[in-house]
Amino acid sequence: MRCVFVVVLLLLAGCGTVPKNTRNACAVFEQRDGLFHNWRRAAKSAEREYGVPVPVLMATIYTESGFRHNARPPRTKLFGFIPWKRASTAYGYSQALDGTWDRYQAETGRWMARRTDFADAIRFIAWYHNESHRRNGIALNDPYRLYIAYYHGHGGYARGNWSNTAKAGAKRASGMAAIYARQLQGCGG
Repeated sequence: MRCVFVVVLLLLAGCGTVPKNTRNACAVFEQRDGLFHNWRRAAKSAEREYGVPVPVLMATIYTESGFRHNARPPRTKLFGFIPWKRASTAYGYSQALDGTWDRYQAETGRWMARRTDFADAIRFIAWYHNESHRRNGIALNDPYRLYIAYYHGHGGYARGNWSNTAKAGAKRASGMAAIYARQLQGCGG
């Protein structure tokens, strides 16, 4: 009985850890394709459902959360040293805001989806990028512009006053999408 308990604890501990070598999509999938979770299958499923290529989806997660399931923005400081409120409600792999996540759940009927679950988060990102394509005419294989819309929202993207932070993130996401695309060609991604 004790052995079963230890095995279950080890399996659950692996769910919350950041994969090693997040700059290699093949390595990430190798580490996370197991008995209780299959990230490659989840990514391919999101790609089929929404038309957004896996490298673009993975690059968005890389840029947003670094594959940390419980990522949050840092807290602001009150009087310069007392931890206070967070800058936003962004949370999880996708760094989705509370209101946007609620809208996703309502529009897709995925009421049980969690931002800390990779399969749910990657499907959310695919849905959001598909919305960016539909609303703003952004190509589904354009990680730079998709990231700008993800960062600023559909309205912010349309207004065109993009922050330097968003541009830097978009450049990082675009570069990672290209790297991931090359890697995934070699490992059957």
